[in-house]
Amino acid sequence: CSSLAIGTTTGYRLFSLSSVEQLDQVHESNEIPDVYIVERLFSSSLVVVVSHAKPQQMNVYHFKKGTEICNYSYSSNILSIRLNRQRLVVCLEESIYIHNIKDMKLLKTILDTPPNTTGLCALSINHANSYLAYPGSASSGEISLYDGNTLKTACTIPAHDGPLAALTFNSTGSKLASASEKGTVIRVFSIPGGQKLYEFRRGMKRYVNISSLVFSMDSQFLCASSNTETVHVFKLEHLTDSRPEEPPTWSGYMGKMFQAATNYLPAQVSGMMNQDRAFATVRLNISGQRNICALSTIQKLPRLLVTTSDGHLYIYNLDPQDGGECVLIKKHSLLGSGKMEENKENNLQPPLPQSYAATVARQSTVPSASTMPGYSEDGGALRGEVIPEHEFATGPVCLDDENEFPPVSI
Repeated sequence: CSSLAIGTTTGYRLFSLSSVEQLDQVHESNEIPDVYIVERLFSSSLVVVVSHAKPQQMNVYHFKKGTEICNYSYSSNILSIRLNRQRLVVCLEESIYIHNIKDMKLLKTILDTPPNTTGLCALSINHANSYLAYPGSASSGEISLYDGNTLKTACTIPAHDGPLAALTFNSTGSKLASASEKGTVIRVFSIPGGQKLYEFRRGMKRYVNISSLVFSMDSQFLCASSNTETVHVFKLEHLTDSRPEEPPTWSGYMGKMFQAATNYLPAQVSGMMNQDRAFATVRLNISGQRNICALSTIQKLPRLLVTTSDGHLYIYNLDPQDGGECVLIKKHSLLGSGKMEENKENNLQPPLPQSYAATVARQSTVPSASTMPGYSEDGGALRGEVIPEHEFATGPVCLDDENEFPPVSI
């Protein structure tokens, strides 16, 4: 959650999320129009791009150098791409392709997956636990868990009654959260065992389409956004231990009454009563738009970020102790036309140095012969052109040899 990538009708843009007040554009490319997928490998200079012009082709770029590393074509349209430091996963409607990100070679093809029209899948960002989750059924909320390192099926989790709508791993790959198309209940499971750990109720009044589900980096919070105006943040904690400490209020008394009543109710009903409500919420001023949320630490404070499909980024303060209604502190335009207008109040600050992407553009034509070409974290700003061995289990990567990227035979 340290950078933001957006696809546009003219190409794609990459932003740094290191500051609340200033949205720094790291890179902009107008080489490929109508980009609908752009995935960046953390803060590195590797990006994967798919456009509507060639929806069956994946292009992998080193954006700092302005060079293409490789491209692959598939048998049908690419619906989503996920990547970590070990694996690159390409999801089609009825198949999944797993590549070794070290050399981009195809390691495994999972064929005949249940119809997955939205390309729903999740990959752990922790490359030591490269677990992949995807729908195991088109009619029910079954999750197939696959080990991307051993290339074997780990388990099947019967998560929901209805079809799945959202999946996400926590930062260590030890937990998996899911939501169904109804969008009323969000469940968290242990990985790789698949035991249910938490169950949160987003709301009972109406079904919603949950478009984004994300853990905080410390796995203490889980955020869910949908096509409604409300974003929910849940706290992953068990409240049963604290209930005896509650003061003797009317609400506390009623809570105990309900707790006692659950012993006489069917399991389905009593489970619903015991579900935890949202710890914090955000009220957006828009509804019906697809959006993506994130929980991040920016300038040492916890923030909730929401990016909407109309090209805006909203940054909220999140109170990690008391929760409640999150306060909007900044709104940024991502499409350029409103950028200066959004940042008028920053005019009193000293001008920022030229963007990093613009600075290195002049240098990228003459790579240093003393370093091994590769893609490094932070776009190479701090570590030159070398990938340190600890970034990949198998060491540095040479990306100049085209023989490392043979075409895929479908």
